[in-house]
Amino acid sequence: MTSPVRVTLRNPLNRRDLFDYWIEPQDHELAYDWIQALKNLLASGKLLEKNFCFVGFPDTPRNIEYLCNELNQHIQTINDFFDDYQIEETFAPDNVYGRDWKLKHLDSQGQDWSDKGPNHKLFNCLHNHFEKLQGTVGQLSDWYLKADYNTKYAIRQLNNICHELESIILSRRQAAVDYYWIRPSQITTWLTADRLLLRDEHRKLFVVNGYDRVLGGVYMHWTQIGKTLFEVFKDEGAPTLTDTVCEAITHLKYYSGEFDVEWGNNVVYGGSRPWHDDEQDRFCAWLINNNLDPKDTNLSLGYLPLAQVDLQRSFGTTDHNFIWKTLTDYLDIYQIEADGVVQTFDYCWTDPNYQQQQIDLLRPGYDYNSRIPNAVAN
Repeated sequence: MTSPVRVTLRNPLNRRDLFDYWIEPQDHELAYDWIQALKNLLASGKLLEKNFCFVGFPDTPRNIEYLCNELNQHIQTINDFFDDYQIEETFAPDNVYGRDWKLKHLDSQGQDWSDKGPNHKLFNCLHNHFEKLQGTVGQLSDWYLKADYNTKYAIRQLNNICHELESIILSRRQAAVDYYWIRPSQITTWLTADRLLLRDEHRKLFVVNGYDRVLGGVYMHWTQIGKTLFEVFKDEGAPTLTDTVCEAITHLKYYSGEFDVEWGNNVVYGGSRPWHDDEQDRFCAWLINNNLDPKDTNLSLGYLPLAQVDLQRSFGTTDHNFIWKTLTDYLDIYQIEADGVVQTFDYCWTDPNYQQQQIDLLRPGYDYNSRIPNAVAN
């Protein structure tokens, strides 16, 4: 019998204020293998990625004003270093919002929140800067290779803060329009986590769970880059699957000790949201029309369930409002324990020297990626 996993959260504004919650692993092979991989990760001392960990929470000290200020500082670092690349855009609370003409959102007082979505043009521009400066895993850009440690870190933050800003803007709009359906979550990943091949008995869970997600559900973190069939169906208007489209699709091959926690209310087939049933039915029909079997576990259709947060033990209630209010004060992972293996992550974005801590921890990776002729890593 596997012991519960204990996750200790910390109030980023009060380092002595801690909160524990408990995860009960499920009784199947993937859950057992996940626990072992998690224990190996904790024992390895690898860096937990905190820069994009808690998403979808509308109220957080890392608010829009803070994120805009951070982003502008990183842009200044980049502009100061490069003579041949400059980012002209600046970010402020009055320009990161943009009207979403496809949707009209009214809150309970009748206020239109359509213009409270992300400024897609501005964020797309920011992400383009990141892609140009970073390059790809296989071919890092010349700018990235010659950048010093501070500039490499700043380039990385363009991507992290871009997604964090978009997430908080969307969650604030959703909170104003229909608070019950905000989608807070915890993405628990490590830098350079070991990846292991999924086996057939693991894949059976795709059919068992599908795309259901429940409050406090713990799911395998998606360890690959590339679009899934479901993302192509949703984002690209359910196109015909040509060879070109299929080349961009990746089916999950790996698992790791990483995990995601769903803190949003239940979205399950046959539940209280008919749109979810309709979407899943249309997705199934689309797969069949493209000669794919919705029950083919090799297509990786869905989320792999690993465990469930013991809400009653952890929060004393299953009420989502109380749980969200509690979590909002503790959006920093301080410690994780699995079967007696413990790792402490005693660094936080509120530390005065947080950036230097991160750079020091990331430096081996920066050095490794810069080991080519004529590259400079200061």
